[in-house]
Amino acid sequence: MIKYLHYLVIGALIVGGLVYWALKPSALNPMADPRAAEAMALVQTHRAQQAPTIRQALANRVQAMAARGQGVRMGEWRVQRQQGDLYLVRVFVREKGTRQWFEREYIWQVNLASKSIQAITLPATALMPLEIEPPSPGARDAVSS
Repeated sequence: MIKYLHYLVIGALIVGGLVYWALKPSALNPMADPRAAEAMALVQTHRAQQAPTIRQALANRVQAMAARGQGVRMGEWRVQRQQGDLYLVRVFVREKGTRQWFEREYIWQVNLASKSIQAITLPATALMPLEIEPPSPGARDAVSS
């Protein structure tokens, strides 16, 4: 009797695990959503100020801090769907201060319809390239008149 009960419990655990795996929400696995994967790729491969891509710029910062002997740890990249074509892409970097650890939160909002990226937090803004727009031809004519 105990042997059958043991098999029943193990079978219930296996079936429960399979049901959870099949029905788990996409927030737990953003790469299951191809649009979320596209949003993350747009952010990670976007130009940065000090490196060719945002991902590389962030990795360079973490490596530089670690080389100085400062405790630092980069978290996982996460994607959260907002509404329609808007996604939030975020990553945390934990840094060791003089007495305690603190986190810098890098968040970007991605609009997949227009393929645009906007930094939401100050640390994320520091990684983005400076966008200086050239003067429009009409502005030059107005200045010279």
